Amino acid sequence: MTKEYKEELIKEAIKARENAYAPYSHFMVGAVLVADDGTLYHGCNIENSAYSPSNCAERTAFFKAISEGKRSFLAIAIVGGEENSDPKEWNFCPPCGVCRQVMAEFCDKDTFEIVLCEKDNVIKSYVLKELLPFGFSL
Repeated sequence: MTKEYKEELIKEAIKARENAYAPYSHFMVGAVLVADDGTLYHGCNIENSAYSPSNCAERTAFFKAISEGKRSFLAIAIVGGEENSDPKEWNFCPPCGVCRQVMAEFCDKDTFEIVLCEKDNVIKSYVLKELLPFGFSL
């Protein structure tokens, strides 16, 4: 995946972040998931006052795609930061363990890319097995 493509995915994740509903943590996250046919699925975090019904941006994107029949994915870009903050202030926002496990269900651990960005547009990417070396599977 080229640097330019990763930068475009980060821009899409920033757009997705605009729809985040985070009245409790005030930490807004956006994600864009790339299906194997190139279709993009956007997701944002959605909080709930009971906390456990909350959903991460990554899983929102996955569940949207899966509910539309997609089962094969190439990459996801994730960004996050405090509400009303500038992207130049953000740190890397890697997926939580639950999101990593969802990724393991549908993605090739050796090739699925997780693209992260922090202040000053520093982009890093990892393959899933680097972030979930001992994921659960049947």
